[in-house]
Amino acid sequence: MRINLFWKLSLPYLALLVALLATVDFYARQTLRQQLLHAGTTQLETLLRLARAQPPDFDRPEALSRWVTWLAASGARVTVIAADGTVLADSREDSRSMGNLADRPEVQQAFASGEGRTVRFSTTANREMLILAARFDRPGQAPVALHLSMPLGQIQQEMAAIRRQLWTGLLAVLVVAGGITLWLSRQFARRVERLKEFSAQVATGDFRSLPVRRRGDELDALAHDWNETARRLDQLVQALTEERRRTEAILASMGEGVAVVDADSRIVFCNHAFCSAVQWGPEPCAGRPLVEVVRQVELVSAVERALAGQQVRIEEVSLGSVPQRFFAATATPVRGGASHAAVLVLHDITESRRLERVRRDFVANVSHELKTPLTAIQGFAETLLSSASENPETRRRFLEIIRDHAVRLGRLTDELLTLSSIEAGKLALEMVPLAPEQILEPCLELTRLRTAGRQLAIAVERPDELPNVRGDLQRLQQVLQNLLDNAVQYTPDGGRITVRVYPREGEVVFEVADTGIGIPEADQPRIFERFYRVDAARSREVGGTGLGLSIAKHLVEAHGGRIWVESEVGRGSRFFFTVPVVR
Repeated sequence: MRINLFWKLSLPYLALLVALLATVDFYARQTLRQQLLHAGTTQLETLLRLARAQPPDFDRPEALSRWVTWLAASGARVTVIAADGTVLADSREDSRSMGNLADRPEVQQAFASGEGRTVRFSTTANREMLILAARFDRPGQAPVALHLSMPLGQIQQEMAAIRRQLWTGLLAVLVVAGGITLWLSRQFARRVERLKEFSAQVATGDFRSLPVRRRGDELDALAHDWNETARRLDQLVQALTEERRRTEAILASMGEGVAVVDADSRIVFCNHAFCSAVQWGPEPCAGRPLVEVVRQVELVSAVERALAGQQVRIEEVSLGSVPQRFFAATATPVRGGASHAAVLVLHDITESRRLERVRRDFVANVSHELKTPLTAIQGFAETLLSSASENPETRRRFLEIIRDHAVRLGRLTDELLTLSSIEAGKLALEMVPLAPEQILEPCLELTRLRTAGRQLAIAVERPDELPNVRGDLQRLQQVLQNLLDNAVQYTPDGGRITVRVYPREGEVVFEVADTGIGIPEADQPRIFERFYRVDAARSREVGGTGLGLSIAKHLVEAHGGRIWVESEVGRGSRFFFTVPVVR
């Protein structure tokens, strides 16, 4: 059972006070008894001196009886005892009815030494008696003893009266002192309780200061010290919290994935970039085992070696499948006292690898695209220089082939120059307010002309009213025409091409949907790259350069819009691009 501080302080003080008062009562009672016994003894001694001063004729019973009666007037019982113990006279009873008193200790002591004193409970009187016995010597005769006894009832009554007064005073002292003790204990306990509550408050992170009343004692000094400690803790916690928030903000905003792993191979911290890199779900990965979040053996092994004290760097590790991403990983050990941890940093090199691949593909594609028409031009020119020049029909056919390849080279060169100008920021756009119909109608008319001999259905879906957009008419028509040409190119006869135009959240969306062959999911992120073709043979067959979608992407982004694709193999594709409305 828990006893609070108030009772722990109060009960000992009250017990000590009661013990002190009981001790005072005990010694006071003993002292009063001794004083009252001394007073009674003095009274009996005075009576004895008076009796010695006027002794009777012990041989005359009448004189002895008068003498005994005279002495008994003082309130004491007077008895005269012969040497053999018989009672010669008594002030209370008939001497003849009293027995022999020779066996009384005080009588024996009186005959032996002259005086005998005692305090004894009298069974006959049924009370405690103070007794004084003295020997009276008679010349030529046997001595007699004068037995004086006084009841202590009066003494006890006086003692009781004095003790009542004493206890009244002691109880008053007990009440006053106890009340003061309880009040002081309560005040002390409350102050200690406030200090206890303040310490619990500080433990929960509430560092508000404790009001201190100036009493000038140690508890005030302790409260002042605790307030100062709480103030410094508050400053320290605020500094640490601010530093932690700053660190978390820095780590959260980093493009690199960062994770801190403890000695038990559990993730204690990770930023959003790390979760995105390992393709973790929406649940937080902090607190989970590393092998549950990271499935790559290389990374797990690198962290284990870092926990052992080594610094490990992995030049390239592949994470994910669709899309596949590449990272350079660094695992660094962290030692703080007895604890061990490791920091795993993932630097995304996917873009640099993509750019390297694009550069390699660009060089290879440009070389291939230039080599094919140049080879054809060179071959047919050499043929014309030899024997084919004598046949007009053959010469004409060869010259047309040379012209077609020259046109293809010219178109490729123009598109490369256009793409280079866009990427260099040198392409001038004439931004004017345009109605979406201005962009849509010429492209639809040209597409219908190009598909006149094919069984393709072309449908248009648009609301009656569309907001105006801001852009370059020629360039936006170039984007839409490119998407329509691709739809026509990859949609077999009997298919359907649908063009939709609709407003959405401050922009106008152009959608070109077809029922063609579709685009595999793995190729969709790359179709806007230069020279990338899903079906390269078919693109070359119709004279495509592989730059159209890349140019379209740059032109749309130059207008402040977006372009993307949704496709499923065998079920067709849907290309979208947006243009901001006029504000």
